Amino acid sequence: MKKKVILVFGTRPEAIKMAPLVKVFEKEKSFFETIVCVTGQHKEMLTQVLDIFKIRPKYNLEIMKKNQTLFDINNEVLIGMKNIYEAENPDLVLVHGDTSTTYAAALAAFYMNIDVGHVEAGLRTYNVYEPFPEEFNRQAVSIFAKFNFSPTKRTQENLLREGKNPKSIFITGNTVIDALQTTKDALKHSQHDEWIGNSRLILLTCHRRENLGKPMENIFRAVKRLLKEVNDIKIIYPLHKNPIIHELVEDHFSNETRIKIIPPLDVLEFHHLMKKSYIVMTDSGGIQEEAPSLGKPVIVLRNTTERPEGVEAGTLKLAGTDENNVFNVALELLSNQTTYFKMSRAINPYGDGNASKKIVNIIKNELFSKA
Repeated sequence: MKKKVILVFGTRPEAIKMAPLVKVFEKEKSFFETIVCVTGQHKEMLTQVLDIFKIRPKYNLEIMKKNQTLFDINNEVLIGMKNIYEAENPDLVLVHGDTSTTYAAALAAFYMNIDVGHVEAGLRTYNVYEPFPEEFNRQAVSIFAKFNFSPTKRTQENLLREGKNPKSIFITGNTVIDALQTTKDALKHSQHDEWIGNSRLILLTCHRRENLGKPMENIFRAVKRLLKEVNDIKIIYPLHKNPIIHELVEDHFSNETRIKIIPPLDVLEFHHLMKKSYIVMTDSGGIQEEAPSLGKPVIVLRNTTERPEGVEAGTLKLAGTDENNVFNVALELLSNQTTYFKMSRAINPYGDGNASKKIVNIIKNELFSKA
C-alpha cells in the first residue's frame, strides 16, 4: 500500500531546496502519494521557483499579507496545516530547515501525532537570536522529528550531542546542490551581462533581520569603500522587499554608478549571475552552500554561521558586520590571487548532488520495512 507524504514549504529558499526532493518522490509513484503544500510565506518569489521546477501544489495557504508578523505566520500556518492534515491523514510530513513555516507545519503535525521528517537538520549557532527566529525554529523541530536528514557529519554530531536517537539521523548532503544541477546552466544570457562587461562582479545579498540598522550600515560603508579602492569591480545587489532596507540602500548607494540595485531575481537568473561573479558577499544561508559549488569564494556578512563546515573547508570567510573587517576581508580576496585561488578551489562540503535520492531511499526503507 502506498504511503502518503506531504512536503510543506513557504519561502523561496525552501522551495529551491525542496523542489528536487519533490521531483524524486514524483518518480516513485508505486511507493508514494506525494502531496505538495505551500504556505505562501513568500509569494511572487515562491511562484517563480514552482514554475521553474514545474511543481503544482495541491494546497496553497496564501498567508502572505502586508506587514505580516511572526505571530501572523505561525498562527495561520498552524491552523491551516491542521485542516490539511485532518483532510489528508498523511503517513509523513516533510519540512525543511528553519523558517516559521517549517516550525508551525511541524508543530501542527506533532500535535496530531503525525511523523515529521526534517530536511537540513542539525544546523546550529547555539544563539537563539542569531539568526532570529531561525535558530529557535530548527532546534525546536529537532526535539520531535522522527527522521533527521543532516547535510554533513558536523550537523549529525550536533544532533547526537543533543541526545537525539542515532538511528533517527541520516547524513545525506544538502538538496540545494541537487537543485543547482538543474539551474546552473539553464540560462545562457542575462539582461545584466552587458552592464557587467569585463569588470569583476561582486554579487551582494543582505537582508537578515539581525543585520537591520547599524550592522547593515557598517556593511554598506565597507562596500562603498571597496568601490573607491578597487577600480575594476562592479556590484549587483538584488534587493529584498523590506522597506527599511530600501531606505538604507537609497541613503548609501543612490550616487554610486558601479553598483546596480535590482529587484529580487528568479533562481535561474540568480544562479547565472552567481556563475559570472568573482566573489559573493552575503548574509544568506543557502548561498553559503551554493556558491562554493560554482567555485566562488563567499564572504559571510554575519557574526555567526550555522555552516562552520564551509569555514573549515575554506569555502567561506566569516567577516561579521564590522566595517573594517568586511572591507579588509573583501580587499584581500580582490587583491591577493593566492588567497582567492585557495578559496575558489576548496572542496564544497555539502554533497554531490544526490541528497534527494538518498532521502527518498531512506524514507522508503524506513516506512516500508516497518510496515
